[in-house]
Amino acid sequence: MKAIVCTKYGPPEVLKHGEARKPEPKDDEVLIRIFATAVTASDIYIRSGRVKWSMMIPFRLMMGLTGPRNPIIGEVLCGEIQAIGKEIKRFRPGDRVYGLTGFSLGAYAEYKCMKENDSVNGCISLKPENITFEEATMAAYGGLLAFQFMEKANIQRGHEVLIYGASGTTGIIAIQFARSLGARVTAICSASNIEMVKSLGADAAIDYTKQDALDPQMKFDFIFDAVGRNKSSGLKKSLGRNLIANGTEASIDDENLKLDSKRLDHVRDLIETGYIKPFIDRCYQFDELAEAHEYVGKGHKKGGVAITLCHNSK
Repeated sequence: MKAIVCTKYGPPEVLKHGEARKPEPKDDEVLIRIFATAVTASDIYIRSGRVKWSMMIPFRLMMGLTGPRNPIIGEVLCGEIQAIGKEIKRFRPGDRVYGLTGFSLGAYAEYKCMKENDSVNGCISLKPENITFEEATMAAYGGLLAFQFMEKANIQRGHEVLIYGASGTTGIIAIQFARSLGARVTAICSASNIEMVKSLGADAAIDYTKQDALDPQMKFDFIFDAVGRNKSSGLKKSLGRNLIANGTEASIDDENLKLDSKRLDHVRDLIETGYIKPFIDRCYQFDELAEAHEYVGKGHKKGGVAITLCHNSK
């Protein structure tokens, strides 16, 4: 099968076209033909090997010393089940699925075997029927991140929610999820993305480059950092003073992402009922994957960046 391999850490150019043996599902696995994958911030870290010095040793021990232990990286996939092991109960051949591969990686290839039960090595669920395979890759990654942290906030109708980094993969899902719960959403992003986040449901939008603090009278029940602590600004550092006394703050860096197929089911339900619509910034062909990594690495994308392996609309 065709694959993009990464045998050493480095710039996007380390991603090379290659061939790999097509996997065969074990009794407790399904074989997925991948129609679309994505380039996420996590993929950039894994390919480059660039992490904080405090995390360098744990990262290399976990992922590989000089390059990824699994040279086929990629964490997000959407495709169709081609075959199943004899112990599989949740899926059947022909099912269209989406999900994350976790520590097993392997999404930058034509095929991937995955277990049907959730683990650190992945989770999958039936794909939303009313979006494309490419859109589903954003829904899987951004949906799991947004829902994991926002569910803890117990958002209620009428609550005021602030989302920092609202134009990214997670932020876009977070806006729409909060709106589906009846909250009023204030989005913080760059000036070029203000109209986009408003079109997706934000009640107000603020350019983080224009001010270092919000009006102290603006109070929020929940403040969500959807980009992580590596990206900051004067405005972001000041937001704690705009939280109500018993409010909640959360960042996607607070804990490791939990791979949860039931959460994917929830994402799918909200997409199919029209509450959430994924947003794709750019879509590249499989042989353009290095170019896609270069684009995402610049840090200016909005929504998701998808990779098409096979032309199927839905």
